[in-house]
Amino acid sequence: MSYEYQLTLDKLLTQTLHRASDREIVYGKTRYTWSKFYERVRRLASALESFGVKKGSKVAVIDYDTNKYFEAYYAIPMMGAILHTVNIRLPQDQIAYTMMHAEDDFVLVRDEFLPAATKLAPFLKSVKGVVVMSDSDSFSKPSLPIPVENYEELVSSGSSSYEFPELNENTIATLFYTSGTTGMPKGVWFTHRQLVLHTLSTLVSFSLSASPVRLEYNDVTMPLVPFFHVHCWGIPYTVGLSGGKIVLAGKYEPAKILETIKSEGVTFSNMVPTVLMMVLNHPRVEEYRESLSKWKVVIGGAALPKALALKAHALGIRVMSGYGLSETAPVLTIATPIEKYANLPYEELLDKVLLKTGLPVPLVKLRVVDDKMNDVPRDGKTVGEIVVRAPWLTKEYYKDPEGTRKLWEGGWLHTGDVAVIDQDGYITIVDRLKDVVKSGGEWISTLILEDLLMRHPAVLEAAVIGAHHKHWGERPVAVVYPKPGSSVTEEELKAHLMKFVEQGVIAKFWVPDRIVLTNEQLPRTSTGKFDKKPLREKYSKILDEQ
Repeated sequence: MSYEYQLTLDKLLTQTLHRASDREIVYGKTRYTWSKFYERVRRLASALESFGVKKGSKVAVIDYDTNKYFEAYYAIPMMGAILHTVNIRLPQDQIAYTMMHAEDDFVLVRDEFLPAATKLAPFLKSVKGVVVMSDSDSFSKPSLPIPVENYEELVSSGSSSYEFPELNENTIATLFYTSGTTGMPKGVWFTHRQLVLHTLSTLVSFSLSASPVRLEYNDVTMPLVPFFHVHCWGIPYTVGLSGGKIVLAGKYEPAKILETIKSEGVTFSNMVPTVLMMVLNHPRVEEYRESLSKWKVVIGGAALPKALALKAHALGIRVMSGYGLSETAPVLTIATPIEKYANLPYEELLDKVLLKTGLPVPLVKLRVVDDKMNDVPRDGKTVGEIVVRAPWLTKEYYKDPEGTRKLWEGGWLHTGDVAVIDQDGYITIVDRLKDVVKSGGEWISTLILEDLLMRHPAVLEAAVIGAHHKHWGERPVAVVYPKPGSSVTEEELKAHLMKFVEQGVIAKFWVPDRIVLTNEQLPRTSTGKFDKKPLREKYSKILDEQ
């Protein structure tokens, strides 16, 4: 009788433990090998089982990017439980909502978050036990009416010879919640099979390409997307399969990131544009030029502004775009060059390929469609919504049948992203459906306007919204936060945009009716995108006042 091989997460580590077992996992002063990592993962799973965690138990983790969180990424799903990665950047009421909605059974929490977690405790009726994680050897356990354990003591009590159960590949492995700007977060879940296929596809895409930003065997990876955010774009599992050295940044601080890049020889990272901007704006960034010249960066979560890419390039940093969303595990596209673009000079490659949303990764079927689900022309101009199919897309919003119906309308997952597709198949997102400005029946891309505004030397941040207009329905209004110490006027910024009108980059009617200058940084979501909801509340009627 044949054996039905199951695609489960434990299989990802098999080759690494054979051929790269001595490579390092580094977090602060903690440093150990993949071999030691696997021993600790087995001990953690064994101890959690003794603590009461069973197959199907939901285990929430509240932490920064630490070695303990990394261990939980493997131990919890490999023992058949469900890893719930809690978004620590959500407002406290939304964190409470996600944990109550998930009905978490156990919580692993960093000591820094204990005061907030303790306040939530009365509402979390389903929680049966808490494990406290800390970088310190000694800390006070909270007084709770349920069992509380110290993470390191728990791991020490576990068996290093623990055998993981053979799971069905369709067992749920992870659960987390979207960070949308409308309504409460929605839960999405993924199986072992989905995550293994996602890992294989993204590793192939990152590695087997002509891109100047590709993951190679000797790369040192430091993920700079939080572990709680969409599987950190799959990096914890991708590096587990590739067997590379991984450096964990903990809490993101620009000075510490720069020093770690230098001291650990970091060569590959993923992040949102905000984090890259934060690093490049550090006053001592020039001192790290030599180390940064070896750094390859994948940008996602928001559009990569050309001005930011050029600023990175000036320091020798190579960047490219990727794309995905919470519902898609997340990777859908990566901006890798096809053969005819492979040997272009870097700055030309930026425009032709690297700044675009990219090409679908293997196993992703992607279309750009109109409102009748017809494919739009591949002309790089006609806009439509991205819809997708792939083996790792969430099958539903957890406990939300109506949301699921809308998500999967017509048998395709609707991303809500507006894009164009060119003759080479490259996708470029021009907006979110909910953000695009609809002016007199024409669509105006807020992302393109934001990128052009941020190319002005005096502009640090720019967000564009649609404001009510009595004749056109909506007109664009920009909110601009200048660079500290810089001065710029509304008229100067409109003149700056008119240069792009003259070049044929945008139409004249795209120029915002108003450009509001603010002395406060623009609000952002928990994932670093501009949060336009408060901007709409403040400025959506600004043109009515004229």
